Amino acid sequence: QVQLVESGGGLVQAGGSLTLSCAASGSIFSINAMGWYRQAPGKQRELVAVIRSSARTNYADSVKGRFTISRGNAKNTVYLQMNSLKPEDTAVYYCAADLRTAQAMGVISYWGQGTQVTVSS
Repeated sequence: QVQLVESGGGLVQAGGSLTLSCAASGSIFSINAMGWYRQAPGKQRELVAVIRSSARTNYADSVKGRFTISRGNAKNTVYLQMNSLKPEDTAVYYCAADLRTAQAMGVISYWGQGTQVTVSS
């Protein structure tokens, strides 16, 4: 069984910063990519940022220059440093990982439970 556990959400004023953390645990053989998605009320879930095993990163246009995704030394942890936060960044942020387990043959996507980020104006 694989688990993704997020932490670091909260309430912050516009212009402030937050750092989200996500740790993957369980019978993990390898991780292809880890990323962050968000879903605001009434909107579809959208990709915020992703980092691949090659260390290549991609960002949504709306967060480029403000958010930074990185991986921990253990490679099963991912962080999202969010600076210059705006009220429109308010959403539930979900951690996701595409990985191979010790039991399965293919790559499977796993999701965390989500953490709320609220940016007040």
